[in-house]
Amino acid sequence: MKNIFIILAGTFLLSSCVAKRYLTQSQATVASLRADSTQLANRISTLESNIADLNSKIANLNNQNTQLGQLTAEQQSKLTASQRDMLKQQETLQQLQSLLQQQKAKSDELKNKMSEALKGFNSNELSVYQKDGKVYVSLSENLLFPSGSAVVNPKGVDALAKLAAVLNLNSDVSVNIEGHTDSIPIRGKYQDNWDLSTARANSIVRILVNNYKVNPEKVTASGHSYYEPIASNSTPEGRAKNRRTEIILTPNLEQMYKLLE
Repeated sequence: MKNIFIILAGTFLLSSCVAKRYLTQSQATVASLRADSTQLANRISTLESNIADLNSKIANLNNQNTQLGQLTAEQQSKLTASQRDMLKQQETLQQLQSLLQQQKAKSDELKNKMSEALKGFNSNELSVYQKDGKVYVSLSENLLFPSGSAVVNPKGVDALAKLAAVLNLNSDVSVNIEGHTDSIPIRGKYQDNWDLSTARANSIVRILVNNYKVNPEKVTASGHSYYEPIASNSTPEGRAKNRRTEIILTPNLEQMYKLLE
């Protein structure tokens, strides 16, 4: 009987030790699991925070891309406007170049016609040349006027008749008549060289308009006295060259002026 009691007591103690060991192991396992769970939660929190930061950065980048896209669109619009302006300027320049070529062609043609019409006169009586797109017919005092007079000689009237014939075939040409003298003070009928140079220019206007029906709306007259010499007034030869009347012919530039407005 005593032996049975000892056996039962031993069995109970053994079972108690085994149960305690399993409990300790279970508690350790639970603690480990709890620690792992805490670490996992912390990692999840960190990852969520990183994801939030990344989403914020992505949103900022998207916003920047949108702004850049808008800026690019604005720049493209400005570039397109600049290109249009440049093309318009190029077109205007081409039109101007074309008009200049036309004006030069008209000037060349007018010079040739005038030279042909006046070829019967000597070089010391008149000359025909071009300058600044205009045609100049320079007539000497010897051809046109007696000394100190504004009455045109018969030979001068003949030259004006031939000149008027060309002008009447080119009715769009503007005619500017300039009277010039030398520096010797005038005596007699005219008050001074201003008066003489202006009277001579007016005499030529009247002949062209009244005798040969040149359009008066295209003709102007002016006197320049001795202030625009082409030679020295210190010699007789130079003064003779300065006593002249210049008829300046300008092709119609109305189209060019309109284009420049």
